[in-house]
Amino acid sequence: MSQLLVRGGRSLLGEVAVQGAKNSVLPILAATLLTGGQVELRGCPRLRDVDASIRILKTLGCDARWEGDSLLADTSGLNCCAVSDILMREMRSSAIFLGAILARCGEAEMSYPGGCELGPRPIDLHLAGLRDLGAEIQDSGGMLRCKAPRLRGRDLVLSLPSVGATENLMLAACGAEGVTTIANAAREPEIVDLQGFLNACGAAVSGAGTSTVTVEGRHPLHGCTYEIMPDRIAAATYLCAAASAGGEIYLRKAREDQLSTVTAVLREAGCAVRADRGGVGCVCRGRLKSVRPVRTAPYPGFPTDAQAVLMAALLRSRGATVFEETIFENRYRHVDELVRMGADIRVAGRVAVVTGAETLHGAPVRCTDLRGGAALCVAALAAEGETSITEISHIDRGYECIERELRTLGADIVRTELREL
Repeated sequence: MSQLLVRGGRSLLGEVAVQGAKNSVLPILAATLLTGGQVELRGCPRLRDVDASIRILKTLGCDARWEGDSLLADTSGLNCCAVSDILMREMRSSAIFLGAILARCGEAEMSYPGGCELGPRPIDLHLAGLRDLGAEIQDSGGMLRCKAPRLRGRDLVLSLPSVGATENLMLAACGAEGVTTIANAAREPEIVDLQGFLNACGAAVSGAGTSTVTVEGRHPLHGCTYEIMPDRIAAATYLCAAASAGGEIYLRKAREDQLSTVTAVLREAGCAVRADRGGVGCVCRGRLKSVRPVRTAPYPGFPTDAQAVLMAALLRSRGATVFEETIFENRYRHVDELVRMGADIRVAGRVAVVTGAETLHGAPVRCTDLRGGAALCVAALAAEGETSITEISHIDRGYECIERELRTLGADIVRTELREL
């Protein structure tokens, strides 16, 4: 088992390239099932969740292998339509395979997915939409047994703009007869990236990035070479790291148009953020100041995945900042760990109030979830002394060697093996 050791007090300086987007590559890996051929995904991040998706593909009879920073997936050998409970429990995004398997095989069997424990995240919207497309789904004992020998396109309306449901229904609709429209669809950039991949494979999908996505089904799909978009949450994390530690950094490939709600808050807090065609730069000097209330919301609102890292960046700000979490009810599990480092945070339901502390101090802390773990790294950069961060497998789910990137920027951070007692 590994841990991260961080010695705070060093400002950041330098530049790194932002990794490919975790939340983009996972649905795209599921979408490779629709091609029945070979796909090259360039800029694919090496993450625990990507490894879990690769294992799912291989369990289904497909092949996947790395060539440098490209992942080659060949789904021509698909010979199974069931995903084991063990693999499903590894990550929440495993549910995205349901729509693709149904579209390709006409049947699917899997258990409910796992992932970070952030509160109830039912896949009811996924299942309701699939049923509307013609799937018969039996749900018993935590197992989903689905049959859909013939999916038919139709108009679908989501009760809320769920990213996962939008993606699952896009994949299923590619194998349905006729046209499917998904109203109140999620608008995240990762949805646009999925559309780009599907169209590169020969699909006819339009409207991604708006609230209505249209899919013309039954187009024969083929393999392609595709570049994964940069990870906007990883970019937000490193910008918040610079805000926390101080200094000057530049993130190659980062796109401010996908980060505007985060960069706006950092500017309000006192950071100088600039963007050009190559990426985003951030300069932070001196102590930050508190900002107006931060309320998470579906894109283009403030991303829930960036809430924890921004909170960590503001732990030493002047004044108090109010956070309101509207997406997940258990998004504040990292707060108790930050308090161990001297943070002044009060939580009441979905609201957290962060009052800036004069200093933070190193402490032994543990990751509670993916983004909460990243927040501990951000806070540790500004703390006096050494912070040990354990249970970092959570971080590895979404960040490709976070210590390497932070060390490149000048942080004193290393990964070490914990000794067994």
